Amino acid sequence: MKNWEFTKIVDNKIHIGRWLSAVMGLVEGGYIYSSLFKYPDKGPKRYELILSMYPQENFRTLTHVDVYMEDVPGATVQSAKFLAEQGINILNSVSLNGISETTIIWNIMCELNFAGEGEIIKERFGKLKAAGDPSVAKIKYISIKPANVGRIFRNEESEGQVKEQVRHGSPITFHSEAFDLNIEYGDILNDVNGEEVMITVDPYSWLVSVVFFKKDTKLVRINIDIPDCPGSINTALQLLADEKVNLISIFSKIMISYQTMSLEVVADMKHSGKTIDELRKALDLYLSEQNGMFKLINISPLG
Repeated sequence: MKNWEFTKIVDNKIHIGRWLSAVMGLVEGGYIYSSLFKYPDKGPKRYELILSMYPQENFRTLTHVDVYMEDVPGATVQSAKFLAEQGINILNSVSLNGISETTIIWNIMCELNFAGEGEIIKERFGKLKAAGDPSVAKIKYISIKPANVGRIFRNEESEGQVKEQVRHGSPITFHSEAFDLNIEYGDILNDVNGEEVMITVDPYSWLVSVVFFKKDTKLVRINIDIPDCPGSINTALQLLADEKVNLISIFSKIMISYQTMSLEVVADMKHSGKTIDELRKALDLYLSEQNGMFKLINISPLG
């Protein structure tokens, strides 16, 4: 599943769209909580805006609960009853059929009261299940683990960058499938109108990340058809690395199994020293010299 997309800021609003809104639980007229982070000079990011359905102060108690239950009538009701009896406050959730199984998987974001409560609940379930208690007869297994949503507020990133939380915004009403930057961040994000931003979703944690890039960033979208075989992605991207093109996002998908794949890349080419036309010619030549079906489909600027 592709979990990112690029969109343009219009009227200083982030238009998220109906499908993504539904996937992430953003409800028209509902509240969105947000936090804005600033990144250092190194790297292409300037700001990152985190959007959530939950207040920041609740992040410590957010917990993932996955309930595996029989695909039979009444299983979901029994699961909901068991969770309610444990005092679990269900927030966002989604259920789906296990592929090729007779199992329903209910993925839940919920609130627990204190650290360690999850282990107590699992122990209670285990005792009831071992005793053959009919109250859990349709439930196969329960997994409970911390959501760790608070990780986004760590200053240190995996690549060693230090980010700074600039502001924790007040809740904003989600209106016309858009988040209005003017309300909480108009004094800071006052020069982003018309810019391309990257929206990334974390469906499991119900979070949306919006990345604003530095002014000197030269974003390009590159589409390449490649063979469906080991090493083809490495081969296709090697020239970009040699030309100091910084990859920001990659998406690959099968076109014809064991024959062809499509590769979509968004990258920053400000350090490459080449124009888009020069990079296009270099890629065309480089890909034509490789073994197998490598073909540049498109390269175009973003923004």
